[in-house]
Amino acid sequence: PDAASPNVVEKILQYENFINDVLKTDLQKVLEQRDSVYEKISEYLQLKSIVQSLQESGSQNLKADVDLGCNFYVQTQVEDPSRIFVAVGYGFFVEMTHEEALQFIEKKTSQLTLFTEQLTKDSAKIKANIQMVLEGLRELQGLQDLPEIRRREVL
Repeated sequence: PDAASPNVVEKILQYENFINDVLKTDLQKVLEQRDSVYEKISEYLQLKSIVQSLQESGSQNLKADVDLGCNFYVQTQVEDPSRIFVAVGYGFFVEMTHEEALQFIEKKTSQLTLFTEQLTKDSAKIKANIQMVLEGLRELQGLQDLPEIRRREVL
C-alpha cells in the first residue's frame, strides 16, 4: 500500500531481518550439521566394509598406506590384523576385534541416523517458520498469495 504507516514499514523490515539474520542462518547451521553427520556415517560404513573384507580374506599379513598427516602416506605392513583400533569419538581409539568393531559400527551408525532424522525435523520446523513469517509479511504488505510454484522457490 502506498499509504503504509511508518510502523508497518518498520515491522516489515524487522520481519525481513529476522528471516535473513536468524531463521536462514539457523537453517544453514542445521543443514551443515546434518551433512557432517552424514559424512561420519559414510566413514563408519566404509570401515564396516573394510572389516568385513578383512574377515573374509582371513589374511595374516596386511599391507596398508598410513596417513601421517598433511596427506603424507607411508606404506606399512600389519602382522596381526585380527585386532583394529576404532575411533570412538573425542579423539579416543579403542582396540577391538573384528566382531566388536562391527557391533560398535552398527550401534554408532543407528545412533547417528537417529540424530540426522532429528536434524531433518529441525530443518523442516525452521522452513515452516520462514514460510509463516513470509505469510505475515505478505499480509502486512497487502500482497496476494504467491502461486504454489513460486512459493517453493522461496525455500
